[in-house]
Amino acid sequence: MRRHRATKRKTPLDPKYKNVLVTKLVNIVMQEGKKSLAERLIYKAFGIVQEKTGKEAIEVFKQSVENVRPLLETKSRRVGGATYQVPLSVRPERGQILAMRWMRDFARRRHGAPMEEKLASEILEAYKKSGSAMKKREDVHKMAESNRAFAHYRW
Repeated sequence: MRRHRATKRKTPLDPKYKNVLVTKLVNIVMQEGKKSLAERLIYKAFGIVQEKTGKEAIEVFKQSVENVRPLLETKSRRVGGATYQVPLSVRPERGQILAMRWMRDFARRRHGAPMEEKLASEILEAYKKSGSAMKKREDVHKMAESNRAFAHYRW
């Protein structure tokens, strides 16, 4: 176990939108260290979002992350040979990260379009409170709700 809690590092602001959330999305979307490619992809996706909604892309993105952000999740906990799914509340920062990961994953699973279009449509669907990422959130909440009986195993 650690003697001291690790200090949180400051996440740099995104160069275009001056937003930490966008920087985190870039890091989540990035593959094999190709950050400039990930940035270009996200900026194009934001361009598509702005074109389709007529609103500021960053505001639409923030709202879509907020819509998808889970409030509860379950973690496995072994108690006397049995494994229980124990419901826990999700810290806001972790919730945002999970939301962005889910949007990325479901965007990657779509077929027949460039990634920027797939990501843009995933963001738009999350903004409208529909789509795969919202379904994932509902499933996670349902799982936590159905395992409420094991909530006293929290640690």
